[in-house]
Amino acid sequence: MVSIEELREQLMSRIDTSSLIEVEKVERYIDHVESYRRMEKTIIEEGESVTTVNASQTFVKAHPLLTEKNKVNAAILNIERTFNFMGGSEDNKPKYTAEDLM
Repeated sequence: MVSIEELREQLMSRIDTSSLIEVEKVERYIDHVESYRRMEKTIIEEGESVTTVNASQTFVKAHPLLTEKNKVNAAILNIERTFNFMGGSEDNKPKYTAEDLM
């Protein structure tokens, strides 16, 4: 797994650091990646399914963080699309589809 500091350094080296907007995007991106990793760790520790006991009923359902993890992943992809990397042209930007969000 890539360290957060290496990720931050690489992103900061590819943007115009005099643009406060771009710097803020990097910080938001890093915050989302950290959040994603925490959720992933919790899901691994607790399992992908959870058992809920309600009086005499017992339910097994997907871990609630799975949905939140998908939302954070979508936010990460959205931030990636808005970066204005230096030295690249529009043609060099990755092409995303709706399936990337799945």
